[in-house]
Amino acid sequence: MKIVKNSKELERVVGQLKVQNRSIGFVPTMGALHQGHLSLMEYADKENDIVVVSIFVNPTQFNDKSDYAKYPRILESDIEKLNKVKCDIVFTPEESDMYPEEDKRQFDFGNLDKVMEGKHRPGHFRGVALIVSKLFEMVKPDRAYFGEKDFQQVAIIKHITKQLKFDVEIVSCPIIREEDGLAMSSRNMLLTKAQRENVSLISETLFEAKKIAKNSSVSETKDWVIRTINDNPFLKVEYFDIVDTETLETIKEWSQNVDKVGCIAVHVGNIRLIDNVRFYS
Repeated sequence: MKIVKNSKELERVVGQLKVQNRSIGFVPTMGALHQGHLSLMEYADKENDIVVVSIFVNPTQFNDKSDYAKYPRILESDIEKLNKVKCDIVFTPEESDMYPEEDKRQFDFGNLDKVMEGKHRPGHFRGVALIVSKLFEMVKPDRAYFGEKDFQQVAIIKHITKQLKFDVEIVSCPIIREEDGLAMSSRNMLLTKAQRENVSLISETLFEAKKIAKNSSVSETKDWVIRTINDNPFLKVEYFDIVDTETLETIKEWSQNVDKVGCIAVHVGNIRLIDNVRFYS
């Protein structure tokens, strides 16, 4: 595995691979790697000659500076994990390399950033678009892999990839969960023991909601999810919505002939977790 620490070196290495017609699978991360990240690398390995992973805690996608400050940074441990999977190149740039000057670009996300995460984290998706577009330009991947836990983010990335005409296939991969159902997240390591014992209620409630939905309206199902989770003193729902998987518009009736996903954000003390589940009707 080759560790590349700056963009000029990355572009040189990638250029050599492109000359050799080697296909590149790319997994962008913010580090604090877990099995969810590693599963993306497994998908990338199956479909490409070379696997490139980036580790960079991107400041522009944090609308809460305290959240950015406490985001786990464990590069040495991450490198150890990458040595145990198929990772050919890991890119670990400094902020000054990714943002040598202020990037003032704006993006048109349509309505995709007006709901859920976009509504509650203003500016977040612009930051995501800034860093993903920069990384795509540097890595020049054939395919890029993202986890479906960040469902809205994947929709945004697919949108900007098409809008900016990147020749990259965006591959969304299934959520990887802990044994008790909790969606794997780098933020999970910040939970206290007591918090960790209670957060499995999030996924339990989402899975149960699929059964509740068979005999309840959309609004009744949403109310039940929010009430069930909020009844736990450790948890506070920020939002829960059931939306069209393509447009992210709120579903009003189960009879609507679109694919549906229920997306949730929950505060656990000062930690914020997200998850989602597909609804079929």
